Amino acid sequence: MKRPCAWQAALLAMAIASLTLPVLSAETPARITFGSKTFTESVILGEVLRHLAWHAGVEAAHRRQLGGTRVLWNALLKGDIDAYPEYTGTLVREILVSDNLRTDAELHQALAARDLRMTAPLGFNNTYAIGVKQALARECNLHSISDLRNHPGLVFGFGNEFMDRADGWPGLQQRYQLPQQSVRGLDHDLAYRGIDAGTLQVIDLYTTDAEIDYYQLVALEDDLNYFPVYDAVIVYRADLEQRAPEVVTQFRRLDGTIDAATMSTMNAKVKLHAQPDSVVAAAFLKQAFDLDLDNRVITAWQRFWQHTAEHLILVSISLSAAIVLAIPLGILAAHSARTGHIVLGVAGVIQTIPSLALFVFMIPLLGIGGPPAVVALFLYSLLPIIRNTYSGLQDIPPAIVESAQALGLPPRARLRIVELPLATRSILAGIKTSAVINVGTATLSALIGAGGYGQPILTGIRLDDMGLILQGAVPAAVLALLVQGLFELVERALLPKTLRVQAEQKQSVAR
Repeated sequence: MKRPCAWQAALLAMAIASLTLPVLSAETPARITFGSKTFTESVILGEVLRHLAWHAGVEAAHRRQLGGTRVLWNALLKGDIDAYPEYTGTLVREILVSDNLRTDAELHQALAARDLRMTAPLGFNNTYAIGVKQALARECNLHSISDLRNHPGLVFGFGNEFMDRADGWPGLQQRYQLPQQSVRGLDHDLAYRGIDAGTLQVIDLYTTDAEIDYYQLVALEDDLNYFPVYDAVIVYRADLEQRAPEVVTQFRRLDGTIDAATMSTMNAKVKLHAQPDSVVAAAFLKQAFDLDLDNRVITAWQRFWQHTAEHLILVSISLSAAIVLAIPLGILAAHSARTGHIVLGVAGVIQTIPSLALFVFMIPLLGIGGPPAVVALFLYSLLPIIRNTYSGLQDIPPAIVESAQALGLPPRARLRIVELPLATRSILAGIKTSAVINVGTATLSALIGAGGYGQPILTGIRLDDMGLILQGAVPAAVLALLVQGLFELVERALLPKTLRVQAEQKQSVAR
């Protein structure tokens, strides 16, 4: 039997995977979808909404830790989610700042113009604050934000979102005329670890954060009244009142029921005492409304297999599509110098885009979840395969190509019979490189709601839980090694024995 070419077998296998895996990954669609930001309080409130929808008899999904304010807002406008917890100060001073809103009535009108609605306040004001260690406050006589002007050497560390928000650091620095230049942007949860370790001295706080007492911090007085009121509310799409009116009715039950102390206690249960956020949310609803909820918590193994399936789906589909496109592009680049410069240049430019930015760029086009993640991973996988296909074909000795031409082989037959088999090793090396990069980069997919091994990593960072971080990092590393080993086996099975011997001889000479 004639041995199939490596590239033909690989393309066939990947094409089958790309067709079957989307079917295997299909989930039962939920009638409504809630979202939450990347901090604990938002996740807890998202679980509260999910429980309320379940109690109303409506199937709902919660896309947790989707990202920052703009990601959630754009997802709501586009319809990728139906509701999420937000804050009035964020709506007025960040999202709708260009509308110059002054009253609650104007805020409701601005939302209505975008086919959105907002509940009454849930009962607590989670405003921003600037915090320092209690010991530092005593040592430097810090009572208000204005007092920071007298200490220009203090090291500031603010959440990445706070660094660029209209109601964040730029406006705060201008209002208070703060002279500090050593200001770092980092994850909000990591800022607490930084101030505890002494690498940071001043950070931004959410006033209901459980870490304020835990790390013995003090919130400085906002003596110039820079920060507005951030009443917690639920923002939802207007059509939800027709599609699921019973859920909107449940939203209204929350009006004024969660005070700052209650919210801070719930945050502490999750952040400090490692209770699952779904359990904490259910306990609150039981206490507040005497609701008995079916709150089964999935086991660690169930989470592992779920994340594994999600990660494999993302990697398989994106890598399959990259192979299908990249190999022909590499062939085209090798046979046309002008086209080759363009193809390699475009693929190289894509590769220089920071991976997180590339994921976010896909959201306006494809929404949140799997589709934008797959497209971003696909684009990131192109360059190694294109470049190695191009190099493999270019490195074929001219004498071999000339011999094939002398035998009268037409270009397509020459490519199939001579050139691609000789370039197989290089092509497979490019695929292996792309596969390993793809597996690692796919962990970022969790930031846009696509799941995978990035989900426990994000949750571990949020909860300062190294065990959870390892639950995502270790399997991702193992999967990368397995994928590399798999393609090593494919190479040994498909590469002609004579070529393997020649390659091994070259490696021996090189050593």
